[in-house]
Amino acid sequence: MTESNTITCEKFLPHHPAAVWKALTDPDLHARWWAAGDIRPVVGHRFTLDMGNFGSQPCEVTEVHDQRILAYRFAETTLNTTITWTLNPEGEGTRLVLTHTDFDLDSPMGRQAYDGMGRGWPHVLDRLEGVLGETPGFDEEP
Repeated sequence: MTESNTITCEKFLPHHPAAVWKALTDPDLHARWWAAGDIRPVVGHRFTLDMGNFGSQPCEVTEVHDQRILAYRFAETTLNTTITWTLNPEGEGTRLVLTHTDFDLDSPMGRQAYDGMGRGWPHVLDRLEGVLGETPGFDEEP
């Protein structure tokens, strides 16, 4: 049996894809639910996420499909993984799928990151839902 080096989490958010997209791509909102950094939905855009005790992590946007897919290389100099956010309209909300891939499970750091992020991502998605719920206008259709 081959072990997967991919973490997948999904969450239904009772908010329109445009609102979820904004929370994923607006630096001020992004800092409220995950990490501060100059994220922008532009392929090739390089930015750094402030991961607190884990330091500043360099990233590069690799794929953008407006209000549907945002992907970027994460921690390029250490983990060198890929985070992909996929937004699927569902009823009056959005099914958000997070896929975090390319962990090197043969390295101690890669294994530790995989295990830690596997436990941590559901909590990050809960914080995202909280920010969406407390931000005025996110419950209205754009």
